[in-house]
Amino acid sequence: MRSLAKGDIGSSMRDLVHFRNCRSKRASSYDVKGGNADAWDLKSGETRTLADLNGPGCINHIWFTIRSEDPQHHRQMLLRIYWDGEENPSVDTPVGDFFGVGHCRTRKYQSLPLNMSGSSDIHSGMNCFFHMPFDKGARIEIVNESDDPTMGLYFYIDYEEYNEPLADDILYFHAKWRRENPTDGWYRSELKRPGNTRHHECNSRMQTSGEGNYVILDAEGKGHYVGCNLSIHNLMGGWWGEGDDMIFIDGEGWPPSLHGTGSEDYLCAAWGMQPHDFLYHGASLPEEKDKTTVYRFHIEDPIAFHKSILVTIEHGHANSGSDDYASTAYWYQAEPHKVWAPMPPVAERLPNPDLTEPIAGDP
Repeated sequence: MRSLAKGDIGSSMRDLVHFRNCRSKRASSYDVKGGNADAWDLKSGETRTLADLNGPGCINHIWFTIRSEDPQHHRQMLLRIYWDGEENPSVDTPVGDFFGVGHCRTRKYQSLPLNMSGSSDIHSGMNCFFHMPFDKGARIEIVNESDDPTMGLYFYIDYEEYNEPLADDILYFHAKWRRENPTDGWYRSELKRPGNTRHHECNSRMQTSGEGNYVILDAEGKGHYVGCNLSIHNLMGGWWGEGDDMIFIDGEGWPPSLHGTGSEDYLCAAWGMQPHDFLYHGASLPEEKDKTTVYRFHIEDPIAFHKSILVTIEHGHANSGSDDYASTAYWYQAEPHKVWAPMPPVAERLPNPDLTEPIAGDP
């Protein structure tokens, strides 16, 4: 049985009968003076280290809730995690999107690795159960780019310490956020019609390459892709889907080893997206005021790569749509990882205002 460290046990219910050869630990924001002031106050522009852990070990659970009345903080605050002293973070994503809901909103939803309790548009208990092993150390930091002077963060980081090094085949957890606002679609600029009729025109084009697809993940090395969330602001009206997923393994050409049949099909739904939140797929933010967040986790079906992986999806059939797409990809790989483009500045991360009607003609 392969394990994190020699003598360690996995996390399934079957394995609970075995003693775990580890020390259970927690880093949290509790009031060290014994009171109830359990939040860490965060200044605007501050980068704060939440935990600096020595390895070998494994983070098993992260819980956040944030004190702020400004909903924009979900993209103004960044979560970054560094493994084994690396210079470039392996996790680099806005806080709200990392926990599974975009557009600076929170919603009650559940999946196997992530969930929110969702008490309002702004406040939520946010949980991550992805396992995150590290050999020499782990540094978890928060970057606060909000102007809210009352900002406070409550957090738990639950982890294990091991006596022996990680097994040789252990991979490191990664998560990366990116956005295209809007995607470069052909439909509006070519046909100059209101967006709510675009679905009826989608079969006028054929797509025999991955060129122009929205890129969810572009990684190099050895590992496996375990899923994503997609936050879409439907700027054109009508149905935003029909975009095939295309996942290119180890530099292969088109057609790739994994070619899908449409957006909702990749998301394990059919005939559009329905308001459900299942363990491995669903909508954490069902479509509301033209905005939605959907997710697909490859927990039982991880997608392996040996040299590289390019995870893409069409934005509308044959990339017809000019919508706002943002995504968080989750994967495990051996280090070092590819150095990504810098995180966009705050103004380029914030959501667009809600629309009252579809945009017609050119953007």
